[in-house]
Amino acid sequence: MAADSRPGPAIGIHLYWLRLGSRGSGFVRLGGRVYEAFLARKQGREPLDLYHAALEVVLPDERVVVETVWPIPDSNGESRGVVVEGPVFTRRLAWLRPMRYEVRCWRDGVIIDAGDAIGGPRLVSDEAGRARRLVDLASSVPALVWGNDELGTGEMWNSNSVVSMLLARSGVPMASILPPDGGRAPGWRAGVVAGTRSRSDPI
Repeated sequence: MAADSRPGPAIGIHLYWLRLGSRGSGFVRLGGRVYEAFLARKQGREPLDLYHAALEVVLPDERVVVETVWPIPDSNGESRGVVVEGPVFTRRLAWLRPMRYEVRCWRDGVIIDAGDAIGGPRLVSDEAGRARRLVDLASSVPALVWGNDELGTGEMWNSNSVVSMLLARSGVPMASILPPDGGRAPGWRAGVVAGTRSRSDPI
């Protein structure tokens, strides 16, 4: 059999837009729908599809998946490249694994629902320097409370916030990065605000 000659993914940062809970937790999917239905009614609009962002970072010598996941599937975080854990909704229950989220910086990792990404992976930067910086920054993500607005950005902190903060901190232009038409990415703005603050300010 001939060797596979198909080219691998281009060097740089690839963004995946995934429908919330598409292959993951049914609880997350249901919770997202209830949240969006409530907010849409409050704002006098139709509910929109909700999206979760994940990254694939390709460097000359490695490929890394950067994603934030809740609930945590098991305690073996090392096998998934976990670099940060944070509380969900309240710090008082963070001793319970279902009430923590994890930030992964996973070498040769897997985005479980990558095949369902809307529009496929999107190359948002082809600069190896930015890609390397993003990987290096992953372990410095603040362990803020998921679902709260501890930074005062006007929007809750969640998985999208982690991705957008890392992109912004890595110098990726953010103005043109938008979720798919007809959808929203809650928490995205919180990460952009955090990532574009002066680096001398705490995030």
